[in-house]
Amino acid sequence: MAGLLRPQIVLFGSSIVQMSFGHGGWGAILSEVYARKADIILRGYYGWNSTRALKVVDKVFPKDAAVQPSLVVVYFGGNDSMGPHPSGLGPHVPLPEYVDNMKKIALHLQSLSDSTRIIFLSCPPVDEAKVRQNQSPYLSEVIRTNELCKTYSDACVELCKELGLQVVDLFSTLQKADDWETVCFTDGIHLSAQGSKLVAAEILRVVKEAEWRPSLHWKSMPTEFSEDSPFDLVAADGKTTLNSSEWTYFWEEQWE
Repeated sequence: MAGLLRPQIVLFGSSIVQMSFGHGGWGAILSEVYARKADIILRGYYGWNSTRALKVVDKVFPKDAAVQPSLVVVYFGGNDSMGPHPSGLGPHVPLPEYVDNMKKIALHLQSLSDSTRIIFLSCPPVDEAKVRQNQSPYLSEVIRTNELCKTYSDACVELCKELGLQVVDLFSTLQKADDWETVCFTDGIHLSAQGSKLVAAEILRVVKEAEWRPSLHWKSMPTEFSEDSPFDLVAADGKTTLNSSEWTYFWEEQWE
């Protein structure tokens, strides 16, 4: 571990989390936005559902850890919402069990510290036609429908209201884009760069608007080693230097 401790922002979830540093992903965007302010820590597990996550949440987030996260962004639901397999195997989790699992995960995270904040991401939509088109010969039929996705998304949003948690409604967020089925996904399920931009923008909006003290919005957080230095780039006058600590001109998009 590096010697300097920054606030930790942990991304905990299934494949949409595990893959969030690829394809111009939302995790990579957050890492860029919070550079020198907070560490973005990835805890993503491809194919997982909320039941599997609940079994290990105390190992991923031990209560006796020396440092607890400042913010945990949690996403489970897409795999839970898949249609059940006749064998009883597979990632499907019945809706009441899913809600109960997510509630228990939230309560565990809330118990870590008084200053640990939580954002849930609800189940996103899918491009049903693309999902059918990409059916793998190595897998049984994958049943993913937007009717099921919306049901699980709505349940997650309602749970967050009950618990007083912040939530990003991914089912609604992604459908705000024109031609969302085409532009938001790489394979009908996982996020493209454009889809990730929408997710990142919503997370940043929620963090900015949340009445958390201290604020976890990137503009409100101190920048590490931001003092002026004679080793900074020399200004055009040839006599002074320019502090580059807060420069963001190189970002692909200027985030709020």
